Parts: sequence; structure tokens; C-alpha cells
Amino acid sequence: MVTELVIIGGGPAGMSAAIAAYENGIRDILILERDSSLGGILQQCIHNGFGLHKFGEELTGPEYAWRYEKKVKELGIAYKLDTMVIDISEDKVITATNSADGVFQIEAKAIILAMGCRERSKGEIRFTGTRPSGIYSAGTAQKLVNLEGYMPGKEVVILGSGDIGLIMARRMTLEGAHVKAVCELMPYSGGLARNIEQCLNDFGIPLMLSTTVVEIHGKERLEGITIAKVDANRRPIEETKEYIACDTLLLSVGLIPENELSKKATVNLDRITNGAVVDQDRQTSQEGVFACGNVLHVHDLVDFVSEEAEIAGISAANYIKGETEEKITIPVKTDGKIRYTVPQVITKNKDVTVYFRVADVFRNVKINVYNGEKLVLSKKKAKVAPGEMESIKLTKEQFADCGELTFKLEEA
Repeated sequence: MVTELVIIGGGPAGMSAAIAAYENGIRDILILERDSSLGGILQQCIHNGFGLHKFGEELTGPEYAWRYEKKVKELGIAYKLDTMVIDISEDKVITATNSADGVFQIEAKAIILAMGCRERSKGEIRFTGTRPSGIYSAGTAQKLVNLEGYMPGKEVVILGSGDIGLIMARRMTLEGAHVKAVCELMPYSGGLARNIEQCLNDFGIPLMLSTTVVEIHGKERLEGITIAKVDANRRPIEETKEYIACDTLLLSVGLIPENELSKKATVNLDRITNGAVVDQDRQTSQEGVFACGNVLHVHDLVDFVSEEAEIAGISAANYIKGETEEKITIPVKTDGKIRYTVPQVITKNKDVTVYFRVADVFRNVKINVYNGEKLVLSKKKAKVAPGEMESIKLTKEQFADCGELTFKLEEA
């Protein structure tokens, strides 16, 4: 089986990329989705706040996903559900399986990776105790409450203040649970400012910064946890230990791009994002293999996922049509205060928007971009924080005759 464009993942990134490729002349498109429906994680995100940038209105997750699913169906873009991709070779041969087709292979001219991300698990957190029931990832709890109609518990503590954790603090409260605290290892929240206000402050839920769980209690069912403040090296401070009785602990301790398939395709990965290293077209180190959405880097807003997926879809369409341009190679570097950029390399002499996240909360700063030693762009910001993605648009003139671009965060 030969297909011009195969997209792995039928969430907002995969569907947006498919639509963009179709609208740029590609008709032989196949989306492979391992779930039983299109839409990805948005199907369980029943809160509003989606679509403000993309559609100029507030939508719930399922409503946002439906906008794209409806378009996919209207255009007649093919997709296979309940289909697990198990391998991608270096020459773009995809091996997948489902109950209808068994194990099958597809030879693709171009591939777009849009597999999304996964949550960090309890096994990646160092705290002592037994293994009682009542400990869930925040995403699992969200699925249980919003899709299955089950309440994980009544007396709740949440570890981690990423957006899923903040949203679940509100959701559990609305369903009658008592959320006693949201604990965060870092001295700042990893979530959007609006979610701290709307999900915690509006409901009187305390956010305990520089605090972590050090021990869990209970044999069959969780009975309580011990929390402690941490020092500058994130080590628990013994004298600050405090016991909190609870029957449920939700873990919102970070998201990881789902890049096992990317590794099989021998795509180079970024050690900071754990996603692929890409250029401005979202093309990876493997020619004809593109990546977008949360499999590339974890986004704060799904609107930005869709925008990035459109870039990948258009680029894949141009690649299939053989539309090539003279290539350049300009690495994009950071100073550490800025953790990473996407793209990590510029390969075309065209204007480009660079997305990035910072490593800490900084106030009254300038985001400075250097072409070698020459300052080519400066942008003042009153505040930057790790929970919110930043972006800067560079014109081709600003990196003309450039060997390397460096992004630095400096005092205003």
C-alpha cells in the first residue's frame, strides 16, 4: 500500500495538518488514530477556554475538536480508528495494526508525526510508602469524571500545578470533592495565570509552592500523605513535614512528548523538549518526516497546536509536490534562561516565527536575539514564566549572512 501523506495521530494536530495539506493540493492522505474516535485528548476536556485565538470564541474541548473533525469528513480525508502504529522505518514504511486489517504496512512519501504527549507517572516521582489505590494521574481522573462518570475520591490533594492539575482542582470541587491543596515542587506554578485565578483562587484552594509529597500512607486505600517544603536544591526540609488526611492523590507532574515512534524512525530528538529537532517547516532530521503539536513540544494552548500543524501540513504538501528551495543552515541557540526554541534550526531564507519557553519566572527583561555578536531584535517583557509560551517573528534580513542565532534573556 502506497500513500502520499500519512499522519500519525488524529487529535487537533493531526486533523489540522491533514486539512492544511488537503487545501494545498494533496488528496491521498491517511490519518492513523489509535483511539476509537478522532479528537485526541480534547474529547475529555469539557471545560471552555479553547479557540479564543483560532476562532475568536470560547469553546469546550469536544467543540473545538468537532470543528476539525467535521472538516476532515467534509473533505473526505481518509482515516483509520483503533489503529496502532508499531513501527516507522528510515525509508518511511509504516507498520500498523487493527482488528479489521490485521498487521499491515504503508509506504509513505511523507509522514507527519502528531502523536501528542503522555503524563509522567508515579514511578518517576521519588516518595516512599506502599501502593494503595487512590493515586491517579490528573488526566486519568479527568477521563473518569468527564467521560466515565466516576468520582476518584472525596478528599483530594493534587501534586503539580500544571494546567491539567489546576483544571482538575476546579472540576473535582464542582463535583463535590474537597480539594485540600495543590502542591508544587517549584517556586512558581507551571500553569497559565488565568487557570490559577479561575481554578484555584475562585474556589479558595490553596497553592503551596516549593512543596512536595514525601510519603504516602495507607495499605489498601490511600489514607493520607506527608508533604514538606523543599530547599533551593529541591530537597525536602525535614522540620517542615506535615501530614494531610486524604483518600485521593492526583499527579500533575509534567507531560512528555510521545516519541517512541520518532526514535524508531531515527529522528534526532532535542534533549530539553524530548521532541524532534525541526526546522521552520517542522521537518525533522529525516527528510520527508515532519512533526507538530505536543509530540514536538508541549503547548499551553491548543490554538497554537493547530497553527503549528498547519505549518507541517503545508510543508509536507510542498515536499510531496517537489517544491524545494535553496537550503541554508542556521542553528538557533539559547542562553539557559531561555530553555529551548522551536525551530532549532533555520533552513530557508524566509521570515520565521520562533517559539520558546523560559526556565524561571523573570520580570522586567528583554528578549534579545543576536546574529553572531550583533543585536538584531529586542523585545521588552514585564514578566515571562515557564507556563506560558513566548514567540518572536524574525525577518529574513535579520538573519542574513548569519552563522548562528542566539536568544538571550537580559535585564531591561
